[in-house]
This record gives sequence, C-alpha cells and structure tokens, in this order.
Amino acid sequence: MRRLVKRYGAGMVFSEMIASRMMVDEMRHSQRHTTDYTHEFPLAAQIAGCEPDIMAEAAQLNEARGAAMIDINFGCPVKKVVNAMAGSALMREVPLATAIMVAVVKAVKIPVSVKMRLGWDDQSLNAPELARIAEDIGIRMVTVHGRTRCQLYNGDADWTAVHEVKDTIKIPVIVNGDIKTSDDAKNALKKSGADGVMIGRGANGRPWALQQIIDNTLAPPRAEIKSVMIEHYDMILSHYGITQGIKIARKHMGWYLQNWDNIDSIKGSILSEQNPDMIRKSIESLMT
Repeated sequence: MRRLVKRYGAGMVFSEMIASRMMVDEMRHSQRHTTDYTHEFPLAAQIAGCEPDIMAEAAQLNEARGAAMIDINFGCPVKKVVNAMAGSALMREVPLATAIMVAVVKAVKIPVSVKMRLGWDDQSLNAPELARIAEDIGIRMVTVHGRTRCQLYNGDADWTAVHEVKDTIKIPVIVNGDIKTSDDAKNALKKSGADGVMIGRGANGRPWALQQIIDNTLAPPRAEIKSVMIEHYDMILSHYGITQGIKIARKHMGWYLQNWDNIDSIKGSILSEQNPDMIRKSIESLMT
C-alpha cells in the first residue's frame, strides 16, 4: 500500500504502528533486521509503547533499518492499545509521555515526530500543552487527528480545534482526520492553519487519493483501477505468503470494490474464495 501511494504522489509514508516491546524482543532474539525501509524512503517508522527505554531502543532499530523519521504514537484509540498504557492513553499521562519523547529524541539522529489526538475527551483537550512540551524537547513535527480518544472514529473531525496547536508551537503541524477529497484538504488546511495534511483511512481502496487531492482530479479509469488491484493483490501474497496473504488481501479488495456496481457474485468470490488463482481471475473479470 505504501509503495502504491508513493507512486501516486505521497510526499512521505508512515509504517504501520509498531509495538516497540514486541519489536525489541524479536530483534534481540533473532539478532537480525528482517526488513529495511530504504526502498520506501522517505518513510517514518511509527512506534507505540509505554516504556521510555524500550521505545528508545525501538527507535534505534528503525533508524538502522533506514527510516527517515521516527513517529511516536500518542493517538491510537483502540482499546487493546489504550489498556496497555500506549497510544492515546498517554495523553492522560503527560509525565510519562514526556519521558518517552525525551528518551526517543536522545536515542536517534534522525528527526522525531509525534501523532496525537485533541485529548482524551472533551474535558481534557490538552493537545496544545503536549505539543508545546514536545517542541521544547526537540520533536520536529506534530500531527493532530481532530478527534478525542473517546470519540474513536465517530462524529466529524474538528479541524478548527487543531488551530490552537498551530498557534502554540512553531514546528510544523499536520492535520489529520476525514480528509478524502481536494476540498476536504483545502478546508482542513484553512480551518486548522496546519502546514500539511495526513491521509489515513481516506486512502483505503484508493491509493491514487493523494494524486486526486493534490491535483483535484477524478479517480483513474476502471482499467487502471483493476490493474492496481491486481498488482496490490500480487504484492500482498508475495510479502505475506498465500495463507496469510489471502486473508489480508480481502479487506483491501473489499475497499477497492466499495464503489463498483453490479458485481455481487464476483465480489463474493473475491472475498471468500481460498484459491489465489481463482481470486485473481475474479479480479481480472471485472468489467472496465
């Protein structure tokens, strides 16, 4: 997915959220780097956790793998992450969040950024405070998702609320949340005063979304979309293997097919078939 969105104009891509403790334990045990990021440069490796020393070590490992930047996650609202005192839980634990940022900034030579939400809930909108602390520590960029943790992904992202963060700090601020079109990007930048936009879920099934937003163009022709689907499918199976790859590919293929009309039987085959060759044939049979 990262390779595809880079092709379509992404200025920087971010890794999937990496559990720092798990990564460090795995690397200590195997004593080898399983992947490198040089072919996806510039890539920011996003790390999550609650132990400053472990977060620092994970940052060093990702720097060694070729990351251009380390991104600390203070924004993930998922219950499993929050219950482990990571992600957006750290917005309620400012001293611990501060210790993590200090440890990570000291551990690496590459820039460090932070992704956060507006706060834990509407009564604790402390993103400006945390952003100011981050800037003082040496964090080089802050991304703000315009929702609180308690909102999860419900309601609308409040781009205007991000403006208070922008008014508080001098380092670049990136606005995130509900940005799917060129108009969304323009409105988000205007309301937030941010220096750039981050696209997340808006690119699901639309790796060309970045190009659409930048150039204010229509989606590519169906023939190109089908070609991208096949390429994406093949890359997933190549990376993860057949068994796991088929399962992972289903959600991506489902996102691609959301706006494809009159394909119920083909869609059912693509999302339930176990034979990878049959799935590929079903994708190829889509009318363009």
